[in-house]
Amino acid sequence: MSRSSLTSRIADHPAAPPRAHTFEELYDAHFDFVFRCLRRLGIAAANAEDACQEVFIVLHRRIADIQPHASARAFLFGIATRVASDHRRKLARTATVALQDEVPAPESRGDPFVATLNAQAARQLDQFLATLDADQRAVFMLVELEDFAVPEVCEALGAKLNTVYSRLRLARGRFEKFLREEGLSHE
Repeated sequence: MSRSSLTSRIADHPAAPPRAHTFEELYDAHFDFVFRCLRRLGIAAANAEDACQEVFIVLHRRIADIQPHASARAFLFGIATRVASDHRRKLARTATVALQDEVPAPESRGDPFVATLNAQAARQLDQFLATLDADQRAVFMLVELEDFAVPEVCEALGAKLNTVYSRLRLARGRFEKFLREEGLSHE
């Protein structure tokens, strides 16, 4: 069979549609991502696991809404954003004073000095994220911390490309300022 006839035969057959992921696959692949996002969206450590479960309950109900070529992470981030917003609203309504919780340090079986530095860096990151408005925080988190591509952020947030780039530019500027003010800048 010649190369051109093989190419034409392939072109005659439509590409197989992307396979839908099962709930279990999405849960296993994205639980840590959702948990991190909820914490960075202002959910206290004591409530983060419950909020994470809420995200996956919504996913279970709406899994059929994920478009075949869409990003499951973007879809989950959208759900996580709404769940975090609901949790913050509930806390504000009940006027409960929450104790400052510690950010869990990344697991480190090695050097305690490294573990302490990691915990300090996580607290500083949370302090910085708390200074951003919700839109800038979401864009900064997804691009800088979760390695989303900007078009994927647009999909996750339902925002226009230029809007996302503008929010990212503003958040990065505020991050540079934060680093200078905290004495963490290399300048």
